[in-house]
Amino acid sequence: MLDLHLWQIAIIAAVGIFIGFAKTGVSTLGIFNATLMTLVFPSKLSVGFLLPMLIIGDVIAVAYYRKNVIWKHLISLIPWVILGILGGYFVLTKVDNHQLEILLGALIFSIIALQVIRDLKGKQLDSQLPSSLWFIALMGFLAGFATTIGNVSGAIMAIYLFVKKVPKQEFIGTGAWFFLLVNLIKVPFYLQLGMMTSASMLFAVWTLPLIAAGAYAGIKLLPLIPQVMFQRIILSIGAIGALKLLVEGLIH
Repeated sequence: MLDLHLWQIAIIAAVGIFIGFAKTGVSTLGIFNATLMTLVFPSKLSVGFLLPMLIIGDVIAVAYYRKNVIWKHLISLIPWVILGILGGYFVLTKVDNHQLEILLGALIFSIIALQVIRDLKGKQLDSQLPSSLWFIALMGFLAGFATTIGNVSGAIMAIYLFVKKVPKQEFIGTGAWFFLLVNLIKVPFYLQLGMMTSASMLFAVWTLPLIAAGAYAGIKLLPLIPQVMFQRIILSIGAIGALKLLVEGLIH
């Protein structure tokens, strides 16, 4: 068992709730979760610590939205996502914690920028982006790379599914299946790198009720929350966290 302070345990508990909410509600909350975990653990360990918690959230989301999935949108992504995962794994074997802080901070900033652009020019962007092979390949590779480096590919998948004009229920269900499959693929890589440990798996079990509570809240509360405003707040907090990562990585 890791020797953690009460405030660190409180952050992990909050992340558990937020993971559940992200899986059944606002997927961009994953950016916030990633930055919160870096307050508790070094960058590599924080990424590995999140994975078993995310898988629990994925299972809950898939159980609820199991019929709301458009498989053709997932199948077309698979080869490109695998290439992105392999690319992310290669990078993780080469960088230390401080270098990963810089990379993760830059990646989060880039994803936030993509989401902001999508919010501002969503309809125009959706009409201009083609459903061609290059677009599918780019989104698949970026999603695989971003989820491997820092579990922060929610915004990338959101852009991909919005461009495909996926309805709300199918949007959540298709995303749930995608992340469950991708996160399971990542497990052996994280184990081999020592990023996922028995302690992280134990804490994931401990946070299961919190993740379930967050998922329930997402299902019930999302229709009542102004999503655009909520998403902007989350992205702003994510940007602050990304700035923290960049500064800490650069000063070491």
